[in-house]
Amino acid sequence: MKPDEVLNKELSRINLHLPRQRKSLAQLLKEEEPKVKLKDGSEHYFKRKELEFLASLLDEWEVDKLYIPIVLEITTTWHGYFKVRGALAVKVIEKLLGTYDILEEKNELTLPRYMLPKIRRKLPTTTTYAFIME
Repeated sequence: MKPDEVLNKELSRINLHLPRQRKSLAQLLKEEEPKVKLKDGSEHYFKRKELEFLASLLDEWEVDKLYIPIVLEITTTWHGYFKVRGALAVKVIEKLLGTYDILEEKNELTLPRYMLPKIRRKLPTTTTYAFIME
Protein backbone atom coordinates (compact mmCIF):
# COMPACT_ATOMS: atom_id res chain seq x y z
CA MET A 1 0.00 0.00 0.00
CA LYS A 2 1.25 3.48 -0.92
CA PRO A 3 1.70 6.09 1.84
CA ASP A 4 -1.23 8.16 0.51
CA GLU A 5 -3.49 5.09 0.58
CA VAL A 6 -2.50 4.35 4.18
CA LEU A 7 -3.20 7.97 5.14
CA ASN A 8 -6.57 7.99 3.37
CA LYS A 9 -7.57 4.75 5.08
CA GLU A 10 -6.58 6.19 8.47
CA LEU A 11 -8.52 9.40 7.76
CA SER A 12 -11.59 7.32 6.90
CA ARG A 13 -11.26 5.56 10.23
CA ILE A 14 -10.83 8.84 12.11
CA ASN A 15 -13.89 10.31 10.34
CA LEU A 16 -16.32 7.52 11.28
CA HIS A 17 -18.06 10.08 13.52
CA LEU A 18 -19.27 12.00 10.45
CA PRO A 19 -22.88 11.64 9.28
CA ARG A 20 -23.69 9.36 6.37
CA GLN A 21 -25.97 12.13 5.18
CA ARG A 22 -26.66 15.57 6.61
CA LYS A 23 -30.20 16.92 6.99
CA SER A 24 -31.61 20.39 6.49
CA LEU A 25 -32.24 22.48 9.57
CA ALA A 26 -35.93 22.70 8.61
CA GLN A 27 -36.20 18.90 8.42
CA LEU A 28 -34.51 18.45 11.81
CA LEU A 29 -36.81 21.02 13.44
CA LYS A 30 -39.82 18.95 12.32
CA GLU A 31 -38.47 15.72 13.82
CA GLU A 32 -39.56 14.67 17.29
CA GLU A 33 -36.03 13.40 18.00
CA PRO A 34 -33.72 15.28 15.62
CA LYS A 35 -30.85 12.99 14.65
CA VAL A 36 -28.62 11.70 11.84
CA LYS A 37 -27.05 8.30 11.27
CA LEU A 38 -23.26 8.28 11.44
CA LYS A 39 -20.82 6.38 9.23
CA ASP A 40 -20.07 4.00 12.12
CA GLY A 41 -23.78 3.06 12.28
CA SER A 42 -24.58 4.93 15.49
CA GLU A 43 -26.93 7.91 15.73
CA HIS A 44 -26.13 11.49 16.65
CA TYR A 45 -28.84 13.54 18.35
CA PHE A 46 -29.18 17.31 18.10
CA LYS A 47 -30.34 19.58 20.92
CA ARG A 48 -33.59 21.30 19.92
CA LYS A 49 -32.53 24.58 21.58
CA GLU A 50 -29.42 24.61 19.44
CA LEU A 51 -31.41 23.98 16.26
CA GLU A 52 -33.78 26.81 17.19
CA PHE A 53 -30.81 29.09 17.90
CA LEU A 54 -29.42 28.35 14.42
CA ALA A 55 -32.82 29.09 12.86
CA SER A 56 -32.87 32.45 14.68
CA LEU A 57 -29.62 33.42 12.92
CA LEU A 58 -31.07 32.82 9.45
CA ASP A 59 -33.76 34.28 7.23
CA GLU A 60 -36.86 32.08 7.05
CA TRP A 61 -36.13 30.79 3.53
CA GLU A 62 -32.58 29.81 4.52
CA VAL A 63 -33.65 27.34 7.23
CA ASP A 64 -34.43 24.76 4.54
CA LYS A 65 -31.03 25.25 2.89
CA LEU A 66 -28.63 24.95 5.86
CA TYR A 67 -27.44 21.37 6.30
CA ILE A 68 -26.57 20.09 9.76
CA PRO A 69 -24.14 19.34 11.24
CA ILE A 70 -21.93 22.19 10.10
CA VAL A 71 -18.56 20.67 9.23
CA LEU A 72 -15.40 22.28 10.56
CA GLU A 73 -12.61 21.01 8.29
CA ILE A 74 -9.19 20.42 9.79
CA THR A 75 -6.16 19.58 7.67
CA THR A 76 -2.40 19.72 7.99
CA THR A 77 -2.26 21.95 4.90
CA TRP A 78 -3.61 25.00 6.77
CA HIS A 79 -1.36 24.82 9.79
CA GLY A 80 -3.22 26.30 12.76
CA TYR A 81 -6.39 27.00 10.75
CA PHE A 82 -9.68 25.31 9.87
CA LYS A 83 -12.29 25.89 7.15
CA VAL A 84 -16.05 26.23 6.97
CA ARG A 85 -17.65 25.81 3.55
CA GLY A 86 -21.05 26.84 2.24
CA ALA A 87 -22.59 30.33 2.28
CA LEU A 88 -25.13 29.59 5.03
CA ALA A 89 -22.68 27.72 7.26
CA VAL A 90 -20.27 30.67 6.90
CA LYS A 91 -23.09 33.13 7.71
CA VAL A 92 -24.03 31.22 10.88
CA ILE A 93 -20.43 30.94 12.11
CA GLU A 94 -19.72 34.62 11.39
CA LYS A 95 -22.91 35.68 13.21
CA LEU A 96 -21.89 33.50 16.13
CA LEU A 97 -18.44 35.15 16.22
CA GLY A 98 -19.81 38.65 15.64
CA THR A 99 -17.96 39.11 12.34
CA TYR A 100 -20.90 38.82 9.89
CA ASP A 101 -21.12 41.54 7.23
CA ILE A 102 -24.38 41.55 5.26
CA LEU A 103 -22.59 43.12 2.28
CA GLU A 104 -19.94 40.42 2.08
CA GLU A 105 -21.23 37.04 0.92
CA LYS A 106 -18.68 34.26 1.33
CA ASN A 107 -18.85 30.60 0.41
CA GLU A 108 -15.77 29.68 2.41
CA LEU A 109 -14.20 30.86 5.64
CA THR A 110 -10.75 30.12 7.04
CA LEU A 111 -10.33 30.72 10.76
CA PRO A 112 -7.54 30.20 13.29
CA ARG A 113 -7.90 26.99 15.31
CA TYR A 114 -8.13 28.84 18.59
CA MET A 115 -11.69 29.83 17.52
CA LEU A 116 -12.81 26.17 17.55
CA PRO A 117 -13.62 26.01 21.30
CA LYS A 118 -15.79 29.15 21.09
CA ILE A 119 -17.79 27.68 18.20
CA ARG A 120 -18.07 24.22 19.76
CA ARG A 121 -19.14 25.66 23.11
CA LYS A 122 -22.10 27.43 21.48
CA LEU A 123 -22.89 24.69 18.93
CA PRO A 124 -21.76 21.38 20.49
CA THR A 125 -24.31 19.12 18.76
CA THR A 126 -24.73 20.98 15.45
CA THR A 127 -21.06 21.21 14.47
CA THR A 128 -18.57 18.44 13.86
CA TYR A 129 -14.93 18.08 12.85
CA ALA A 130 -13.77 16.49 9.62
CA PHE A 131 -10.12 15.62 9.20
CA ILE A 132 -9.16 15.96 5.55
CA MET A 133 -6.13 15.65 3.32
CA GLU A 134 -5.64 18.09 0.45
